Amino acid sequence: MKKDLMDILCCPVCKGDLELTVKKESGPEVIEGTLHCKKCNENYPIEDGIPNLLPPELR
Repeated sequence: MKKDLMDILCCPVCKGDLELTVKKESGPEVIEGTLHCKKCNENYPIEDGIPNLLPPELR
């Protein structure tokens, strides 16, 4: 996932802003990490450079 996507991503549950936590990166790409919504306290994993933004009940 490219870091500049943070400008357009929002929480699919409540439409709140997401906070990025990077565990592994390669240049401008986030390979592993987490997107966290402070508004509804939901976490979305980033694995192999792909954010999983499905609502919790669909993951």
